[in-house]
Amino acid sequence: MTTVAAYAVPAPKAPLERTTIERRPVGEFDVLIDIKFAGICHSDIHQAREGWGEAIFPMVPGHEIAGVVSEVGPGVTKFAVGDRVGVGCMVDSCRTCDNCRAGQEQYCTGGGMVGTYNAIDRNGEPTYGGYAQAIVVDENYVVRIPDGLSLDVAAPLLCAGITTYSPLKHWNAGPGKKVAVLGMGGLGHMAVKIAHALGAEVTVLSQSLRKKDDGLKLGADHYYATSDPKTFEELAGSFDLILSTVSAPLDFGAFLSLLRTDGALVNVGAPEEPISLNLFSVINNRKTLAGSMIGGIAETQEMLDFCAAHGFGAEIELIAAEEINEAYERVLNSDVRYRFVIDTATI
Repeated sequence: MTTVAAYAVPAPKAPLERTTIERRPVGEFDVLIDIKFAGICHSDIHQAREGWGEAIFPMVPGHEIAGVVSEVGPGVTKFAVGDRVGVGCMVDSCRTCDNCRAGQEQYCTGGGMVGTYNAIDRNGEPTYGGYAQAIVVDENYVVRIPDGLSLDVAAPLLCAGITTYSPLKHWNAGPGKKVAVLGMGGLGHMAVKIAHALGAEVTVLSQSLRKKDDGLKLGADHYYATSDPKTFEELAGSFDLILSTVSAPLDFGAFLSLLRTDGALVNVGAPEEPISLNLFSVINNRKTLAGSMIGGIAETQEMLDFCAAHGFGAEIELIAAEEINEAYERVLNSDVRYRFVIDTATI
């Protein structure tokens, strides 16, 4: 076992505090990763505060992990010491169900994927995430970070990047398609970059025009405030795809009205509250209300290579570990442009 420093949530809704955790010994197919940077995802806050239900404590959050391999097991063939790598939202799955065999490990039906934190691994032990100095992960759940991406801006791609890339590809965002990104935050700003790079016509739908200049710089063609009722009149029936990155309750009927026939409103943000919906909002014009969750390992690698090829990572604010609790409050107040990343050398 290896003892490493980490920042953990000791109990629901408690502030994070510095502690130590044990990492398992490096097994035959494991890699030991010295974590260099870890992104702060809104889902870290949901889970640390039990917004999505009962959780496992103490909890070390963090599933946007970028680092360098420092040791490999004897059976490892995909990575070597010194490689630049990343770990996202899962560290294992059953590997044998139809979804796992199809490269859709995030939808594992053989017991479900094993989350990078707030989960129980195959050995019955709780998993601990990336707010730590190091992590041990099976090589099959590790991805390579291309040389064209610096590790700090690459870290948020392991969740925010793949969470938006996967549905944009699945619903065929590209030339000739009109795509709206609902919410201009950690997920939303990556959705804008990726949809633009895929060749779609991109519109940002945000509560206000406060971030309009940023949105246009990142690749949006249009930017509208959803607080203005005229927006819904002007854009009625406009979009092939709306990607909602918002984790707060929405008037889904209003946003479904912005879709064309056969359009889809896809949710990657996950509000804690249940939604209410008049089904005529989807019956009329054969619209789809859907969801999407991260992506498989192969698709995550594809996304990283795509971002490197197009020369972009996340827009980040680098912080020291002692600033994590303040960063959580700022995320809740939408006061970050656009992803906090922890310099884990400060843990």
